[in-house]
Amino acid sequence: KMMELIALTRDVSPSIERCQLTYLPRQPIDVEKAIEQHRAYERCLRQRGVRVVRLPSEPDCPDAVFVEDTAVVVDEIAIMARMGSDRRQPEVRSVAAALRHYRPVTFLRAPARLDGGDVLRVGRTVYVGASRRTNRAGIEALEKLLDPYGYRLIPIEVTGCLHLKTACSFIGRQTFLVNRAWIETSALRDVDLIDVHPQEPWAANALLIGDVVLLPAAFRRTRRRLEARGFRVHPVDISEFQKAEGGLTCLSIIFEKGGSPVANRPSMDATCS
Repeated sequence: KMMELIALTRDVSPSIERCQLTYLPRQPIDVEKAIEQHRAYERCLRQRGVRVVRLPSEPDCPDAVFVEDTAVVVDEIAIMARMGSDRRQPEVRSVAAALRHYRPVTFLRAPARLDGGDVLRVGRTVYVGASRRTNRAGIEALEKLLDPYGYRLIPIEVTGCLHLKTACSFIGRQTFLVNRAWIETSALRDVDLIDVHPQEPWAANALLIGDVVLLPAAFRRTRRRLEARGFRVHPVDISEFQKAEGGLTCLSIIFEKGGSPVANRPSMDATCS
């Protein structure tokens, strides 16, 4: 029996226009359009066999739709982040309450700082970004919690963007989509790297579901690069979230319902509308 995948999402905050920005200039965000795009993203996950569990929006937390940052979920445990931005910490509580249905929950404590967007797990290897949001204490605390379960942590320096996963994602077949200008890729050993198109520096945040790579629709040149290498790519329009420096992985926490090795992840075929 295939493991059921669950995607925890969070409804768009009406205050998303007040989101935190680090690298991009502020642009108007169309909240209605953002909600439509969020629904389409969820629909895309459902059409690939993923069960979507949506939390209500947090009106006072503009960034709360980017639920990925609040937690790190592995097969055995859910680790609640102590986020690099204090303003975002109130988001953690409701996510912890939801995750308790699926995993034992533990919380990172001071002086640890860690955002889920800095944690990229591939099987038993966990890559962690050392970034402006995740500190050494955060990385060490995560390692201490995961070590008993046999995970190996590999820190990666993040220099040009907010989170590791802004510049690096796993797209299957031992391959990572990367922007090497923004992270130190030397730690990515014995794997294949595909570079984003130079005109699309933000294209490295992709989401692998089954054997299909979801990629923001705007990044056509990078999509062609992936398809030329034999990857199946499905474009998803998240233009409003991109204005908030968000990517596809940011919008969900995806995990297996019962917690089993990632090798058993189902491979799904469907088209998303």
